[in-house]
Amino acid sequence: MKIGMILDSVYPDDARVTNQCDELIKKNHEIHLFCLSFSHVFVENEVINKINIHRYYCSKLTYKLSALSNDINLYNNILKNKIVDFIAKTKVDILHIHDIQIAQAAISASNIFNINYNIDLHENRPEIMKFYKHVNSFLGKIFISPARWKTAEERFVMSANKVIVVTKHAKKELLSRVNINEQKVIVYPNTVRKDFYENKHVDKNLEKKYLKDFVIIYVGNTSKRRGLLTVIKSLKNIHKLIPNIKLIILGKSSFDSEIKRKINEYDVGKLVDFIGWVKEDKIPNYLSISKLGLSPLHKNIHHDTTYANKIFQYISFGCPIVSSDVTAQSELVKKYNIGVVFKDRNVTDFSNKVIELYKEKSMFNKLKNNCLFSIEKLNNSVISDQLTSIYE
Repeated sequence: MKIGMILDSVYPDDARVTNQCDELIKKNHEIHLFCLSFSHVFVENEVINKINIHRYYCSKLTYKLSALSNDINLYNNILKNKIVDFIAKTKVDILHIHDIQIAQAAISASNIFNINYNIDLHENRPEIMKFYKHVNSFLGKIFISPARWKTAEERFVMSANKVIVVTKHAKKELLSRVNINEQKVIVYPNTVRKDFYENKHVDKNLEKKYLKDFVIIYVGNTSKRRGLLTVIKSLKNIHKLIPNIKLIILGKSSFDSEIKRKINEYDVGKLVDFIGWVKEDKIPNYLSISKLGLSPLHKNIHHDTTYANKIFQYISFGCPIVSSDVTAQSELVKKYNIGVVFKDRNVTDFSNKVIELYKEKSMFNKLKNNCLFSIEKLNNSVISDQLTSIYE
């Protein structure tokens, strides 16, 4: 089958899309990926790992209008025309639409060619957008409505052929508000491919630099709701019992200046290496020298129903997880016994959990081994059956 993936972003820059394409290609499907370029200079067509890439220019101003696409059709009309061109050239049999911002444009294009679409909900966007900086700005509060986005999401879901969500909790939440057959919704977690953690490469320079440190690592977006301030506030107390504690942060967001301000305020600069964003192929170098992986998410409807991609990255390198008590993620940690859970935003509880794993070597080693064992049940090749079945 010819599958048209629709992504309103640049590529390659999305692990979920790559993982899905990888498994679908193994099933002998032909993948054509529609994606964007925000630069006038770009490679329009190329093949990456057997994925046929089709890039279309989109100005950053146009892209920003996607937040208003529920109410103003300019973004939808511009992107629809590009997707129509994509479908006409590739002659795909079905669309796989990634997330809801581009959904209306893609659905309008699919209707012209009378082809079905599946919609992939990477996250509970109507809920999580309530925390976005631009949504909470003066103009954002006037023009962007999470409630209207929720209504639109439900409309997209109703007319879709299939709906893909990240966890069983996300499926349950969706079914609680949309009257559709539960068989229409399939679960596909944000996990890792085997090639992410197999054939590990050791960076000798990093190994030497952190040789004497007890490294705890955070990977991913650093916005306030991700919970890094809980970690920063705990470091001084942890340092009293773990003198060689070192926090490595791989990621970025518009909240970085506040995080750095708090690092200075709490006088823990020597305990933190804020590396910033690194490419996915560089993350294993840092995981190889890390002891614990952190996922201190704040509890909310979205975080309670999702898995952070980072937790699978952590366990694939034998790094036990220190997770907040967000529902889906904490249940996974407990089910496979691959880490510990602390109460969301509780600095004392977080500190105690890290110190416990440092002191209790036998507990740490057991969790580490469980991580390495569990990833063989949780990697992309194993959990993709539901996804690939919808294209059989």
